[in-house]
Amino acid sequence: MSDEETEAPAEVPSHLPIVDYLVLGDEPHLVANQCADCGARYFDRRNACAKCGTTDFASVRVADEAVLRSFSIVHRAAPGIPVPYVSAIVQTDDGTSVRANVVGLDDPMKAELGMRLRLTTYGCGTDDNGTECVAFGYAAA
Repeated sequence: MSDEETEAPAEVPSHLPIVDYLVLGDEPHLVANQCADCGARYFDRRNACAKCGTTDFASVRVADEAVLRSFSIVHRAAPGIPVPYVSAIVQTDDGTSVRANVVGLDDPMKAELGMRLRLTTYGCGTDDNGTECVAFGYAAA
């Protein structure tokens, strides 16, 4: 028997984050790469800091609370995407800028600059194995 035949099958997770910087669990949160020299924050992998050129980064948790800084109400989207929705730039309480949707509003026209928000997660699809894809957004706090 080969090693491949004796290995147990990998366990299929029940939930997977839509992006690598979304950490699921009891307290879902975002994680950014913070430049060791200037403190600039980036999501996903970086070879060097765009602000200062340094190549050293540390992984840091991003604050869950945020403020709506800029937004657009989207009225046209790809087939199957419900509209209207609020596409936004939020600034978390630790100063991190995050591109996300504002979710949970009864009326997207009620979005206001400066409104307080909090990170939230939601299911955005399930594959044939029953694994749910989990996305993030910000809801009114």
